[in-house]
Amino acid sequence: QVQLVESGGGLVQPGGSLRLSCAASGSFFSIYGMGWYRQAPGKERELVATITSGGSTMYADSVTGRFTISRDNAKNTVYLQMNSLKPEDTAVYYCNAGVKVRPLVGAQPYWGQGTQVTVSS
Repeated sequence: QVQLVESGGGLVQPGGSLRLSCAASGSFFSIYGMGWYRQAPGKERELVATITSGGSTMYADSVTGRFTISRDNAKNTVYLQMNSLKPEDTAVYYCNAGVKVRPLVGAQPYWGQGTQVTVSS
């Protein structure tokens, strides 16, 4: 069983910063790409940022220059540093990872439970 557990969400004022963490635990063979998605009330879930196992990153236009995704492969953890936060960044943030549970089984997507980020004065 693979679990992704997010932490680090909360309430922050506009212009502030937060750092999200997502740790993978359980029994698995390897983790491939990891990423962060978000879903605001009344909107569809959208991609925020992704990072490959080799460290290549990709960002949504709306967060480029403000957010930084990183990962620690030894800790099976992905981070999202969010700076210059805006009210429109308010959403539930979800961690995603492609996990190979056994050597001969293809990687499958796993999701965390989500963490609320609220940007408000």
